[in-house]
Amino acid sequence: MNKNTPLNPGMKDGLKTEVAIIGAGTSGLYTAYRLTDAKKYTAKDVQVFDLSTRIGGRLESVLMPGMNVIGELGGMRYLTSQMIVTTLIEQVFKNEMTHIDFPMGDPANLIMYLRKERTKQNAWEEAQKQGKELVTRYVLNKDDVGFSNDQLFNKIIYDVLTADAWCKKKYAKKIIKGKSKYDYSFTLTSRDWDDIKPRLKYNFEGSPYNGRKVNDIGFWNLIKDQVSQEGYEYLANAGGYYSNTINWNAAEAFPYMIGDFSAGVKYRTIKEGYDSIAYALANAYMDNKNACIWSENKLITFSKKHKNSGSYKYELIFLNLRSNKQWRVYANSIVLGMPRRSLELLDQENFFFNINKQEQLNNNIRSVIMEPSFKILMAFESPWWKKLKLDSGHSITDLPMRQCYYFGTDPSNNHSMLLGSYGDMETETFWKALTDDKVLFTVRATKDAPLAELKKFNSVQATQMMVNELLNQLRELHGPTVTIPDPYVTWFRDWADDPFGAGYHGWKAGYSVKDVMPYMRQPLKNERIHIVGEAYSDQQGWVEGAFCEAEKMLNIHFKMNRPDWLPKDYYMGW
Repeated sequence: MNKNTPLNPGMKDGLKTEVAIIGAGTSGLYTAYRLTDAKKYTAKDVQVFDLSTRIGGRLESVLMPGMNVIGELGGMRYLTSQMIVTTLIEQVFKNEMTHIDFPMGDPANLIMYLRKERTKQNAWEEAQKQGKELVTRYVLNKDDVGFSNDQLFNKIIYDVLTADAWCKKKYAKKIIKGKSKYDYSFTLTSRDWDDIKPRLKYNFEGSPYNGRKVNDIGFWNLIKDQVSQEGYEYLANAGGYYSNTINWNAAEAFPYMIGDFSAGVKYRTIKEGYDSIAYALANAYMDNKNACIWSENKLITFSKKHKNSGSYKYELIFLNLRSNKQWRVYANSIVLGMPRRSLELLDQENFFFNINKQEQLNNNIRSVIMEPSFKILMAFESPWWKKLKLDSGHSITDLPMRQCYYFGTDPSNNHSMLLGSYGDMETETFWKALTDDKVLFTVRATKDAPLAELKKFNSVQATQMMVNELLNQLRELHGPTVTIPDPYVTWFRDWADDPFGAGYHGWKAGYSVKDVMPYMRQPLKNERIHIVGEAYSDQQGWVEGAFCEAEKMLNIHFKMNRPDWLPKDYYMGW
């Protein structure tokens, strides 16, 4: 995979183009690729702009010094049911990247450490095989004792779906209760869920939410109502991600929990790093004459009143970060491949965002919750975790580190990588005080990572206090039978920092998602300004969500047909 995509950090005042794409993340790059690959426009008339020194947005695959193992600071995997990303990786660009399974490890070895109690992740299922109920330190409702977190999520969703007479009747064959009290399964398609989500009602007498649409209820509210606050704490902690159980739109949470993060789901990734998909799109676009990705250029504002309004509808003003000079670009369409926070950082007084004139747009921009997340990669001289029979997957805890992934080992020298913490939501505040400290982790040379090379990575180090705290939590999580050494280098990324504002997003309760999604793709009917990306998709947190929103925007507003490689019956949502 060629990751030396040429970027242009310069400027060309007065540049004229048909489509100005703001953001060289996955939705922006996909849009540029499709417009030029389908010959809708020449590359001269499709120009991409980004304020970063790199492309890929919230995809960032890195090589740690001293080993040939790739770590993922951002998105890291995909589901084979996600047809756009799967087909691009495994067919369209198959000669440029190698798809591999993303191993999730053996639950018989992976650790669950909750309320200072250490067990294996399959302990619930093992107890059930023996006709027993695994009792934890959570005081659960009597009917919920013995359920694993995945099983309890399924039970909640089953109970709510079948409590709605309309849903129970229409989808009886797809909402399945097995012989065991722990066994619930669902064969609902994405189309089915889009039928269910706007209509599903919460029918539980005595509940403060009785008779309300599930779309209007927060997921935390609903979970507490079903299994108690203690049950909520159990599900939030054992699931590994607080972002899954925050008070986001409960109707949107249902398919997410039983599809994306349920037990037994199979994931894939890219051997060369998951950001290879971004580079493949960028390289395909850049193969065209006059294609350009203008890096280190920040969009300040755009307007309709300008000297070239007779030929071009919009004037965009950029700040070139290297020269600190402003320059102008003229275009007839603008595609904002940007998440919520990035949109909020643009000029909020211009005609498009002005809150006094565009109340609906401003309301819909804020229809999603920004979910902070961060990652800390740690490199060790040897895979100490293998002494515990751990080789892949993640261990989970209610400690602020939340979870760690065992990423890989370089067979040539045994140097190994651990995703030391994958924290989100409230845990981000725990680490924030530590990340603001001035004393960074001191890198340490190994036989394959000389000090001169390691010092090149000083700017991406976690702070020393953060590493010390994380090591303490890793030692508590893994127990006294294994000695955990200090790492020799780290790499830290907080996605809550501007301009991203979050690692991923979740729909707020009370919003009609089926209306907001198409609205955001062209907020103002008379303006050729489009917003695409993961944030306002129905696959939030996934590259596929960004791709689907871009593809639907191109189909509807640029009058483009689906690409030949995408199945005609693939459902991309509202």
